[in-house]
Amino acid sequence: MFPHFAVLTELVRRGHRVSYLVGHHLTEVVATTGADVVGYETLLPGSPNAQNWPDHDMAGARMFLDDSIQVLPQVHAALDGDRPDLVLYDIGGMAGPIAAERWGVPAVQVSPSIVAWETYHDDMAEVLGPMLASAGYREYRQAFDDWLAQTGTSLTFEQVTGEPRRCLVMIPRAMQPHADKVGERYRFVGPCIDPRREDPGGWAPPAGDGPLALVALGTSYTDRIDVYRNVIDALAQTDWRLVIATGKVAPERVGAVPERVQLRARVPQPAVLARADAFVTHAGMGSCTEALWYAVPMVAIPQAVDQPLNAARLEELGVGRHLTADPPGPDELRDAILSVATDPGVRSRVDAIRDELHAVGGPVPAADAVEDVAAGRW
Repeated sequence: MFPHFAVLTELVRRGHRVSYLVGHHLTEVVATTGADVVGYETLLPGSPNAQNWPDHDMAGARMFLDDSIQVLPQVHAALDGDRPDLVLYDIGGMAGPIAAERWGVPAVQVSPSIVAWETYHDDMAEVLGPMLASAGYREYRQAFDDWLAQTGTSLTFEQVTGEPRRCLVMIPRAMQPHADKVGERYRFVGPCIDPRREDPGGWAPPAGDGPLALVALGTSYTDRIDVYRNVIDALAQTDWRLVIATGKVAPERVGAVPERVQLRARVPQPAVLARADAFVTHAGMGSCTEALWYAVPMVAIPQAVDQPLNAARLEELGVGRHLTADPPGPDELRDAILSVATDPGVRSRVDAIRDELHAVGGPVPAADAVEDVAAGRW
């Protein structure tokens, strides 16, 4: 949700009425945007009685499908009597384009990750082939096609998922593979960071004058005490300060740490990145884009899903190091952190990407694109 908030706030500021549909357990979080919040029952993790995120990609895809199937009638129940003029929907919110077609209004997908380029299926055949041939995918695709038939939509599987008619891409264009093969139905607006997330609140960095590194491995794969300890050991004989977001791991489980190491279950990541000199990350796209927005070089330790691809891209761009050992040892971590933080070439490249993002991206261009759709210009 966070990638959307600044855009919604900007649309509300311009005088548009925005209805935001979200799971009941998240309504209070969304209310801060100024949108009219409509809660619904969801199957996704975090909601009452929901299961945890599955480890297998196909199981995750099926979870999003099952959620969309039961969300669609709730969408119509909430808004059929107050039809919107336009629908924005997340890549996992597949009820969105189907509802929009039934209402006869345009729809725009909002993607926080890479998008398919013109030759995507050919280029990725070696990777996609085994998945597309699996029994799990065939069952998933049959269930998806059955759902589309039941709704009466004319939209295809591809149009509802990976090949939308229009898409706001909320990543730096530099992170997109084969960006030259991405068509005009995609608009890259980069990260749209809600200024309120830049507020440090009660957070303050560890005392000292040394450089600052943030260690954060996202929300799903944070049970990595081995990584946290290795980073601490890697910088033990330096003046570096560390902020480690432990996520689901209770900070005390990491063990004793020196004063210059701060352990928190959660941190205000944009606020920390605004002061950081290096970022040890799982290379989730959200974290990558935020780091590039603040020109923070990265050391990537990918865990799953798209993260290995993102990590490789960071290294290809020369703005980070991709570590493949699991876990990387203290010596490798020390070398990587010190290297990205002191290399003038890395500094020049992250600064250039930051400057480009600030010049052409953010919530204002994103809101402009939404208004272009409403006016029939896109």
